[in-house]
Amino acid sequence: MSKKTSDKIIDHIKIHGPSTAKVLAELFALTTMGVRQHLQALEEEGILSFEDRKASRGRPTRYWGLTEKSYKLFPDRHDDLSSQLIDSVRVVFGDQGLDQLIDHREQASRRLYQEALSQATGLADKLAALARLRTQEGYVASVEEQDGVFWLLENHCPICAAASRCANFCRSELQLFQELFSELASVSREEHIIAGARRCAYKLVPLASHAPTQQDVR
Repeated sequence: MSKKTSDKIIDHIKIHGPSTAKVLAELFALTTMGVRQHLQALEEEGILSFEDRKASRGRPTRYWGLTEKSYKLFPDRHDDLSSQLIDSVRVVFGDQGLDQLIDHREQASRRLYQEALSQATGLADKLAALARLRTQEGYVASVEEQDGVFWLLENHCPICAAASRCANFCRSELQLFQELFSELASVSREEHIIAGARRCAYKLVPLASHAPTQQDVR
């Protein structure tokens, strides 16, 4: 079995969600039988599992998705030690001390992001620059545009351990994004990994004076 093909399958499902053997076969120029061999091998490793969904006609359609075991294949900068440290900060310094820690992290991120975004022009370019930074940090980020509305999609959370212990880490990130784009778009979080979603999805609606033109969204 080609590891390279398996990696591509894993990356595609991570970014786009559960998929069928037919879609994957077409995407990677494989036969349906060939792609099923990859899927079954990944299932045996515990990386994939499947769900049969009822179709409007005929037999149910089988969708393949990632299991929790797949998380080890993606960047993860926070483990049990992170959770223990957060608990220790809360015990020793109280909630106020933890808030100061989060604020310090936010200020450092703000400086980094502001510098990178200052080199870009317009909402689309600035958002693309942010997505590149977030991907480097392990968030597997991408940008989509639908009917003039932009989406920052983060398909992995490298700070899940910390965010699970303290929701303010996530609240801080949303506030930071809102600040970064305050003059260009309104920002809201529509999907949240910590709340059980497959990914974090941030919706950016351009302000009237910054609505994209046809040239911007090409």
